[in-house]
Amino acid sequence: MSRACAGQGAEGRRPVAAKSGGEQRAGFLYGVSAYGMWGLVPLFWPLLKPAGAVEILAHRMVWSLAVVGVALLALRRWGWIRELLGQPRKLGLIALAATVITVNWGLYIWAVNAGQVVEASLGYFINPLVTIAMGVLLLKERLRPAQWAAVGTGFAAVVVLAVGYGRPPWISLILAFSFAVYGLVKKKVNIGGLESLAAETAVQFLPALAYLVWLGSVGSAHFGTEGAGHAALLAATGVVTAVPLVCFGAAAIRVPLSTMGLLQYLAPVFQFLLGVVYFHEAMPPERWAGFSLVWLALTILTVDALRTSRRTRAEAAALRLSAATAAATPAAADGPLDQPRADAPKV
Repeated sequence: MSRACAGQGAEGRRPVAAKSGGEQRAGFLYGVSAYGMWGLVPLFWPLLKPAGAVEILAHRMVWSLAVVGVALLALRRWGWIRELLGQPRKLGLIALAATVITVNWGLYIWAVNAGQVVEASLGYFINPLVTIAMGVLLLKERLRPAQWAAVGTGFAAVVVLAVGYGRPPWISLILAFSFAVYGLVKKKVNIGGLESLAAETAVQFLPALAYLVWLGSVGSAHFGTEGAGHAALLAATGVVTAVPLVCFGAAAIRVPLSTMGLLQYLAPVFQFLLGVVYFHEAMPPERWAGFSLVWLALTILTVDALRTSRRTRAEAAALRLSAATAAATPAAADGPLDQPRADAPKV
């Protein structure tokens, strides 16, 4: 599994299309596991009370670095550190990614423990729409008509929800925009998932550790004061952060991007269901209307993405067939194979 997640070796470098059926099935299960764990994580954060959101966040940063460090040690993957230290621009992007994901993690933990699981789930539902909008605004990308329709429907959903809440759904918007910015920065950094998490948590580590030490010095820390089980749960925040990422890495190299795009909706679906069914959060009609518009926008986006993916694959297959046909018939220019060429030696 570690090799699969690392994406190393000849097998890791093969395109997804070349993967066997067994590998794609395994990749699908890895993907379901990753997004399933991300979707069920609202059940975990309340277990860490009475620790507050900032204290939980600090533990998550510290223990994530410990877990990822052990994983990198086991994989003997340290060469990237020297290369990264020699690139100030990438270091700056890593620091930016660490800052943005700190906001995302902290707000999400607070939202779950404050009984706002449904609104938090909305942030990850609208994240693909925000990502597309940022592509237009920041990268000057051109959208297809269906994508414009999806973004417009998503905007209408936010307006409906804002009217229903009596305020903009700020938790959802901050979660969606912070994660979209994080994804954009990660794309520019372009290093592996484990390596990226290690670099980001290394940036977070000292401030987080200093905060935990300060909490302990003023007698406000909860690590060890609520029993060994609670302390173990705080330490497990590193595992909760790293394990889904490892499964995601294993899935990403085995299944098509279109499949991963569909699987990403598992996490907010599980979070939404937990908020409504398990945490019994209110769902007045205007909230149902807003969520319905979001789901409509995502349906439009998904159908368009699948149609575009099929068309792209068909065009690629046609080009390969054309190239193979041209390569197989070069002798036709010299005449039929059963006729001697004019300049052939006479026998």
